[in-house]
Amino acid sequence: MHKISRRSVSAILRTGGARYHRNAASAVAPATHAAVFSNLVGESDGKVRQYSFLAAGQMDAVKSSSQLNLKHTFSLTHRYESTSTASTASAAPPVEKYEYQAEVSRLMDLIVNSLYSNKEVFLRELISNASDALDKLRFMSVTDPELLKDAVDFDIRIQTDKDNGIIKITDTGIGMTRQELVDCLGTIAQSGTAKFLKALKDSKDAGGDNNLIGQFGVGFYSAFLVADRVVVSTRSPKSDKQYVWEGEANASSYTIREETDPEKQLPRGTCLTLYLKRDDKGFAHPERIQRLVKNYSQFVSFPIYTWQEKGFTKEVEVDEDPTEATKNEQDGKTEKKKKTKTVVEKYWDWELTNETQPIWLRNPKEVSTEEYNEFYKNTFNEYLEPVASSHFTTEGEVEFRSILYVPAVSPMGKDDLVNPKTKNIRLYVKRVFISDDFDGELFPRYLSFVKGVVDSNDLPLNVSREILQESRIVRIMRKRLVRKAFDMILGISMSENREDYEKFWDNFGKHLKLGCIEDRENHKRIAPLLRFFSSQSEAEMISLDEYVENMKPDQKDIYYIASDSVTSAKNTPFLEKILEKDLEVLFLVDPIDEVAIQNLKSYKEKNFVDISKEDLDLGDKNEEKEKEMKQEFGQTCDWIKKRLGDKVANVQISSRLSSSPCVLVSGKFGWSANMERLMKAQSVGDTSSLDFMKSRRVFEVNPEHPIIKNLDAAYKSNPNDEDALRAIDLLYDAALVSSGFTPDNPAQLGGKIYEMMGVALSGKWSGPSGFHNQGAQLQQLEAEVVEPVEAGSQK
Repeated sequence: MHKISRRSVSAILRTGGARYHRNAASAVAPATHAAVFSNLVGESDGKVRQYSFLAAGQMDAVKSSSQLNLKHTFSLTHRYESTSTASTASAAPPVEKYEYQAEVSRLMDLIVNSLYSNKEVFLRELISNASDALDKLRFMSVTDPELLKDAVDFDIRIQTDKDNGIIKITDTGIGMTRQELVDCLGTIAQSGTAKFLKALKDSKDAGGDNNLIGQFGVGFYSAFLVADRVVVSTRSPKSDKQYVWEGEANASSYTIREETDPEKQLPRGTCLTLYLKRDDKGFAHPERIQRLVKNYSQFVSFPIYTWQEKGFTKEVEVDEDPTEATKNEQDGKTEKKKKTKTVVEKYWDWELTNETQPIWLRNPKEVSTEEYNEFYKNTFNEYLEPVASSHFTTEGEVEFRSILYVPAVSPMGKDDLVNPKTKNIRLYVKRVFISDDFDGELFPRYLSFVKGVVDSNDLPLNVSREILQESRIVRIMRKRLVRKAFDMILGISMSENREDYEKFWDNFGKHLKLGCIEDRENHKRIAPLLRFFSSQSEAEMISLDEYVENMKPDQKDIYYIASDSVTSAKNTPFLEKILEKDLEVLFLVDPIDEVAIQNLKSYKEKNFVDISKEDLDLGDKNEEKEKEMKQEFGQTCDWIKKRLGDKVANVQISSRLSSSPCVLVSGKFGWSANMERLMKAQSVGDTSSLDFMKSRRVFEVNPEHPIIKNLDAAYKSNPNDEDALRAIDLLYDAALVSSGFTPDNPAQLGGKIYEMMGVALSGKWSGPSGFHNQGAQLQQLEAEVVEPVEAGSQK
């Protein structure tokens, strides 16, 4: 091969350079901004040097040459050797080609399909690597101050070219030597950060915070999620040379060369250039980059600058329309008024993007309430201040920092009980945002209203749903977060201002009731936070602690009744004997209340008892009196049961009634009236369970009521009397309604009531001509019944 001097460049361009073009091999990764054509010269040592003699301004000349046949981009990739001798001044560093130590196609498949579920995390990973490079330089400069001889600020800068789809990420960190480029970027899943941490650990003299981020080793390769080609230009303060690493997606090799262009020299650090894929060029918009930085890397400890378009307003003079000019009447001269308008002058400049500092890293004693509230509003886009907050650090086998908040109001238009993915918990790993899309991994569903940030040092950066579900660290974090959340809510309940907890309960009371159903492990924490109306507090809710304090000395259980409203609950016949004894009854008026209490079962060794169920024990049983009553009314109860048939499971004497004649109670393991109503509204398809539960009802009668005494007399005199049997049917229907159940045939019940009203009101207000036809007919029927009796007496 012949030696080519610089003077031969123009001759090559004129002749087309076909001879040299034939010596060139195939092109690799295309350059975006300028065509580069290299001439290769040999040296006495056999090494290869490469020069670029086409600047960006010479593109047109190159494109016009048909013999060269250069396209928009061109670069040489293969390594050549020559035996000819050349001058050292004209020699260029060679481009060396290396093979990856693992199959890159499998790596890319792993990255795209397993490690990362969202393409936009590439920026998070690359910023984390840049932050590590800055941290490493800071640590190493403690023992080697010469590393900071170039007085360059510690920062990260991101510049984009949206027209060409290019992103540049530059840091002023430690940089890499040629060998480090081969070791770190040529070996799959090998982390330079992990090596550095191991060296710090092995060194006895090493100290300080070694909380580095990128320890997994595949963060750099996330760039290929969005880029076809990646160029890494890096310079270490340990070396006086700058090297360029270049690789393509789905390629099995990469190249490394020395950077000789003075305009591209870095004082130190690394510059990553990403040439985006056609479908991913939207990431190169400055606004999107800024948004991603604020979302994922807002709390990185080094300043991050993004290249943004800005503008300022200024006044400029404009020519005035001649028709608007004014004429001076005295001298006849026309005067032109000066006219200005406001214009916006645009320019590009660096803008600091991560201005907010993570307050969870500060001492809670040094953070004011205003700072907590401001952080809450900015992070979760809220306009109201939170009700309470909790800032804590957990140490031991698992270390993490967290700030939790209780919102002032529940989210509008969202049912968090149904959809637990509320994005209220933001998980960070080493101050880098990971995700806020959780389904109960960090917080149970019933506490989904709690908002906050969690920053862990133990979780990997590439947290996936499977890792969260299986991680022991996450399980420990969940337990401690739930405990702190309950402590925060308990603090609200113990506030001197009772209205604070009333507002909280109005917004999030149902969530805690759901916790009684779903979280048995935390029943002791949930129960003190519950609130209910009661028979002695119909206007203001009370806690279970207040109920227990008001209990009678001989009271063993906590009594409750489930209904659809306080009004219905306080007028139910089940309360009659209990109110006479001055016992308090909880009113469960929310649909979820009864299920929650049934799962809770007891509180402070006091069992919850439903006063609408059979076998109610009020602690005043008189066995001798009950025995006498059963003997006296036993046969009457059997007679009533025979008439009602399968409608009831049993008929027995009641110990809970004082003024009502009867009541319909649920079986011990059956559904209450309230539960039956709810289940009937939700049942779809098979209703056999509803029919089974209906058969478990128990009909209780009050032997001291006149109606029951009359029925007892009717049974003893004439058990087949139609009026007596019809009275039993009406009595059952009336008990059905008063006990909270729904009659199967409301129209039939209405007819029975109208008939009884007709009998009761017959002739009471009517004159000689009769009150109405129905009353006259009923009165006539009554006369016909009486006459035979009188005739019989005469005989």
